[in-house]
Amino acid sequence: MTKMIAGRALVKALEDWGVDHVYGIPGGSINHTVEGLYLEQDKVKYIQVRHEEVGALAASADAKFTGKIGVAFGSAGPGATHLFNGLYDAKMDHVPLLAIIGQVPQETMNTNYFQEMDEVPLFSDVSVYNRTVTTAEQIPYVINQAIREAYRQKGVATVVLPENLAAKEIDYKETKTPKVVANNFSQKVDSKAVSDTLAMLKAAKHPLIYAGRGLLGARDVLTKFSEQFNIPVMNTVPATGVISTDDPNFIGTFGRLGSKSGFEALQHTDLILFLASEFPFAGFWPKNIKVIEVNNNPFDIGKTVDVDYAVISDAKSYLQALINTGQTLPAGNWLKANQENKRNWDNWLAELAKDESDGLNPESVTAKIASMVGPNDTYAVDTGNVSEWGARGLPMNHNQRFAISGLFATMGFGLPGGLAGALSVPDGQAWSLSGDGGFSMVVQDLITEVRYGLPVINIVFSNDRFGFIYHEQVQTKQHFYGVDLTGADWAKVSEGLGAISFTVKTIADIDQVFTKIKKLQESGNKKPIVVNAVIKKDDPFPTDYMPLDPKLYGQDAVDQYAEKYHFDLEKQPSLGALLRAQGDNL
Repeated sequence: MTKMIAGRALVKALEDWGVDHVYGIPGGSINHTVEGLYLEQDKVKYIQVRHEEVGALAASADAKFTGKIGVAFGSAGPGATHLFNGLYDAKMDHVPLLAIIGQVPQETMNTNYFQEMDEVPLFSDVSVYNRTVTTAEQIPYVINQAIREAYRQKGVATVVLPENLAAKEIDYKETKTPKVVANNFSQKVDSKAVSDTLAMLKAAKHPLIYAGRGLLGARDVLTKFSEQFNIPVMNTVPATGVISTDDPNFIGTFGRLGSKSGFEALQHTDLILFLASEFPFAGFWPKNIKVIEVNNNPFDIGKTVDVDYAVISDAKSYLQALINTGQTLPAGNWLKANQENKRNWDNWLAELAKDESDGLNPESVTAKIASMVGPNDTYAVDTGNVSEWGARGLPMNHNQRFAISGLFATMGFGLPGGLAGALSVPDGQAWSLSGDGGFSMVVQDLITEVRYGLPVINIVFSNDRFGFIYHEQVQTKQHFYGVDLTGADWAKVSEGLGAISFTVKTIADIDQVFTKIKKLQESGNKKPIVVNAVIKKDDPFPTDYMPLDPKLYGQDAVDQYAEKYHFDLEKQPSLGALLRAQGDNL
């Protein structure tokens, strides 16, 4: 045994689990934990953020990028409540996060003491594990258990720590119990589920795979299944990268952040293999589609859409069991038409990237990013229209990693996520993509990137508007109110915070600036970079409803849509038209 303050023993417990950095801001109620970080700084790096929200969002992004637990702390009172945005992001996207919450000394609890709060009830909704430590000696044990529960239940574990306990000296003994974060057994998939699935696939004319985050890390298996059975693949946006974005069978995603190829595939499919997701917008799928849902959590099956067949299983094991049958489906007109539809969509995005006739298109920026990225790069994409441009334009064809605030969809995720990418995946270039609305919420933590020498490339799409909300007001025919933003020169702001900054307004600007950025990074630059991309204010092209097939929607609806959005149906024929041209009578 070794004598040490309990705050140091806490940090040693983090070391045991492979935690190498922690986010937070010191405070009187958390200072002896910070002292523990000081004493163990060669093992666990303390990252001083400028707002606890950024620390919690970055911790959530750590977990999304790596699968390893993220850790953030806050002092009693406001330090604790500032964490909520990041904690709810982790909760709703099912990633492990440990929140260490300072509390006033035990002798002052329940006395209306300065910054005293009853913190356990406050964190009860967001947490899968929520405890207040009662003795100094149990601190390492409680931290250990909290981390186990965060991994087991894929959520937030909260430990409330009275300051006098962290300051007390204890006898510390490292636990011998192995740290287990994943099941090490093989799952046997019910043979009836396999045979029933095969029968339903063979009976379907237009089967479709819809893959969720639970299949991240199983790209090879999903790709093999798609190739063997000749089925097109869609994914939820948080699952971007579950299949390579340049795979010929990948056709995009559905909804506001989606693609024409994704929307239209859903209008013509007759069977969806819905895998490892609780996609909240599944309720907007057409109602006449058969659905096989596969999830290892029974509670998630049928939660967002009625299903015809349920399989309680790990989706990777399920797909492997189907592969092992050796059976296949023919590569018919359905797959070929979807592949052509996706190629047409990609070509259209490429044309947008080259067009600046009425201002700078955001696609011009994402196309330049795509031309520069390396195989291990990380993308942190904020909430808003920028989510559309990121999901549609960023390549995920090697070992790149994509993180977004999925179900919680909080603005301000981009910059903290970029910070996390630089710390958690140091062998790749970290990118953050934000709108000017989200960037303005967290811009102060550029200072954090400067302080720790993190050369994140932060892209800010500036159009002086809450664009996502503006679109909602357009769709609901409301008055445009509260969605305009007073503009700022984000390059100048960022330069004042210590970043290397550029402004781009044309494609020529983009080419010149990104050439400079490439040279900076190749020369070993250690400063964050900010690119203020001044884009046109146009509402992004909507993909949540695309009436382009006259057989489904009538010629008048097609003509009105094509005219309104300047859509060339010769270059972008509907999926229905492509199917009929190949002899599919639908």
